[in-house]
Amino acid sequence: MRIAVGSDHAGFEDPPPHYKPSIIAHLREQGHEVIDCGTDGPESVDYPDFADRVAEAVLSGKADRGILLCGTGIGIAIAANRHKGIRAATVATEEMVRLSREHNDANVLAMGRRVLPLEKVLEFIDIWLETPFSEGERHKRRVAKMG
Repeated sequence: MRIAVGSDHAGFEDPPPHYKPSIIAHLREQGHEVIDCGTDGPESVDYPDFADRVAEAVLSGKADRGILLCGTGIGIAIAANRHKGIRAATVATEEMVRLSREHNDANVLAMGRRVLPLEKVLEFIDIWLETPFSEGERHKRRVAKMG
């Protein structure tokens, strides 16, 4: 799978290990192709810029799905969801991860560096990538209304 990954400076906050490079390494170890949409260091940047890059990669077909990271996952998801066709879900539990795929067909996963330990972030990514959309009629109808 081709996965676009983007974060603001939170992806490089100390203490190490830094989340964004760890996410990219984890995905590559699993055989996924990673499209790195930035940022590349701890200097303060604006998260909408990186949400836009990931959203554009998914919408253009360059990436099958996207993963975003900021302090909480909230701001970067809001920024990504401005793009018609993006369904970015901010998650904090395994159930939220599963349901974001099963019920919402989320094509972007957003998480927070300051609210989740790295082990949970990697676990959530694995669950999210393995969970299919349910294809249930009510879910398809609702997803279609989002555009």
